[in-house]
This record gives sequence, structure tokens and C-alpha cells, in this order.
Amino acid sequence: MIVGMSEPFSFDPNAYGSAVAALVLPIRVAELGPGTPNAAARAALSAFDPSRDFAQPVRDREAAQACLAGLFLYHDFHDEAHAISQDLPTAEGSFWHAILHRREPDPSNSKYWWRQVGSHLVLSRLASETPALGYSYTSPTAFVDFCERVRGGGTSEEELAKRVQALEWQLLFEHCYRKTVG
Repeated sequence: MIVGMSEPFSFDPNAYGSAVAALVLPIRVAELGPGTPNAAARAALSAFDPSRDFAQPVRDREAAQACLAGLFLYHDFHDEAHAISQDLPTAEGSFWHAILHRREPDPSNSKYWWRQVGSHLVLSRLASETPALGYSYTSPTAFVDFCERVRGGGTSEEELAKRVQALEWQLLFEHCYRKTVG
């Protein structure tokens, strides 16, 4: 179900097709750092073909590639996500690129890519959705700083940052998918 701006976001992996659902279920909450690549997902990610594996036909190939970058990042395959996102001349490519560098961690590089993103609907959604999680999202650079401060501490603030990051991934993937299928 697609939700409006005033409704709380609900992520349904099945809405994107069975191949995507198989890759993102069970829903995981990634580390704030680079994490460890999920070797069990490599074959499915490498075989994933947006023209065949999405629930609806692809109308925007760059947006489909942005979805693929997100799927690789979801499973901590940073090199693959980086190769795809850096070749996308879109705000969404820059968005995935910024997240990836935040997680490396390379905060200054992440902030560079956030400047390339500019204003974006997903950032507005984060600002409206995160208070329900207990976080006030003001800007992507402020979130980079928050992640830098809490990463590796094992604190409730680190868990909060992970939940915000998971919501960010879901909102961006949803946005890219909607662009993909028109």
C-alpha cells in the first residue's frame, strides 16, 4: 500500500515482487558501520534483474539501478553498491552514495554526497517520520554527526540511529521503486 505524506510509513517488501521480498525478509537493521557482507545473499543479488524481478515493469532504468544499489547496500556489499551508485547521475544515486560513505565510515565524503543530493522528498519524509522513533531528523549532515558520535557505543542512542538508518533505507528504496515503475 502506498501511503500519503500524513500517514505513517509502512514498509511491505512483498509490494516490490517476490525476488525483492526474498532479499529483504526478514527485515534487518544494519550496523552503523560497514557491517559484514551477507555471503548467503550474493548469488541472489548477482542474479537480480530489475527488468524481470520487480512486481511491475521498469520505466526508469536509472531508478531501477538505484534500487539495485540499495539492495547491495542492504546486505553490506559496499563495493557493488558503490560501483552502481557512483555511476548514477541522479539525486537517488548520490543519496545511496552518501549513505554508503556514512557507513564506511567516511563522514566528510558522506557530507559531500549529501550536498549533491540537495533537497529530496525522502529527507522530508525522514523529518516527518523519525519523531515516532524518538529522533528529530533535521538534516542528513546532522544525522552523519549523530552516527559518528554513537557508533560502536552499544548505547540506546546507537540503537536509535540504527532504526533511523533502517527507516531511511526503506523510504529511499520505496521512492526509487516508485520512480522505477512510474
